[in-house]
Amino acid sequence: MPVLVALSVTHLLNDTIQSLIPAVYPVIKNAYNLDFGQIGLITLTFQVAASLFQPLVGYYTDRRSMPYSMVVGMTFSLVGLLGLAYASSFGHLLVAAGCVGIGSSIFHPEATRMARNASGGQQGLAQGIFQVGGQTGSAIGPLLAAYIIVPKGQTSLAWFSVLALLAIMMMVWIVQRQARDLAAAPAGGKARMAVDKPRHTRARIIGAMAILVVLLFSKNAYTSSFASFYTFYLIERFGVSVQASQLMLFVFLASAAVGALAGGIIGDRIGRHRVIWFSILGALPFALALPYVNLFWTGVLTVVINLIMSSAFASIMIYAMDLVPGRIGLIGGLFYGLSFGMGGIAAALLGEAADHVGIDTVYRLCSFLPAFGLLAWFLPKSEPARPR
Repeated sequence: MPVLVALSVTHLLNDTIQSLIPAVYPVIKNAYNLDFGQIGLITLTFQVAASLFQPLVGYYTDRRSMPYSMVVGMTFSLVGLLGLAYASSFGHLLVAAGCVGIGSSIFHPEATRMARNASGGQQGLAQGIFQVGGQTGSAIGPLLAAYIIVPKGQTSLAWFSVLALLAIMMMVWIVQRQARDLAAAPAGGKARMAVDKPRHTRARIIGAMAILVVLLFSKNAYTSSFASFYTFYLIERFGVSVQASQLMLFVFLASAAVGALAGGIIGDRIGRHRVIWFSILGALPFALALPYVNLFWTGVLTVVINLIMSSAFASIMIYAMDLVPGRIGLIGGLFYGLSFGMGGIAAALLGEAADHVGIDTVYRLCSFLPAFGLLAWFLPKSEPARPR
């Protein structure tokens, strides 16, 4: 548990730094005279950089453990954060966002492996605790933007470099602590690895993985519309202030922490496929209603939607790890990478659409994305990792 909590805190710090990118959008949009397409391109650059390297890092560390790679990743994030603070052009913003993305791509695969190793068999709980840190960190960004970045300006981003330095120190402690734990019980670790064998045919695994990828896309395309454009939607439609819009974005993102932990714990009890089914399709009626309600109900519905949808990721990733056992780093890197990459592509497309048809129309179109949850019906109905 100490390792899991520490991993969750480092995940919080890592994702807080990431969340400062969309949180600063209202500031840099005016400062650099950017349109929605350029805002989407910044998100695309960050999330594609965060996605491209993750499967490669995971594949390599499955074969050769590199626990201190997390420290290298956080160093990239530190450089990117300072670059965002002192960027003098749109091109500099893109490079800095790319550095933060690369840092994230190096951090997640090894951190995911460590969380699984520390799970004690309760994989959903372990991933839920790990995800709570990340979701909380993502939620803190808009709050920091509302009270620090918006009043103090773009250069105040440099103040948050202390978060990266704190994360580096914690990462060193985690690596040393888990090395001692594994050395104290080598036989148990080997025994657990010995039972890691696929329980489905290759064709069934490929089909299930394809469904998981489509479900992940529908989830991330929808949530990306909030991470990048929710503040603009609130300002344009309801006339709220920048700070008020950031506070509402914080409430939306903070609800994901509760959903992530609940999804992991419930998945341990009732099976991953049931959580996956509900977490995507269950948000559909609320998403369909969202574009047509007033400000109060917009806040309520967005929280409900995110509570439901955020319960999916831990179950999706553990389900995939159970499908392909022994490839923890690869699966962790692949699904975190897909999450970032798909979200970035969706943000770029949605940004261009918003420039042409308006932000209101974009949210009406996105409201149909949770319907992809119907595909969860075709997933194997039993927990792959459990003996039959």
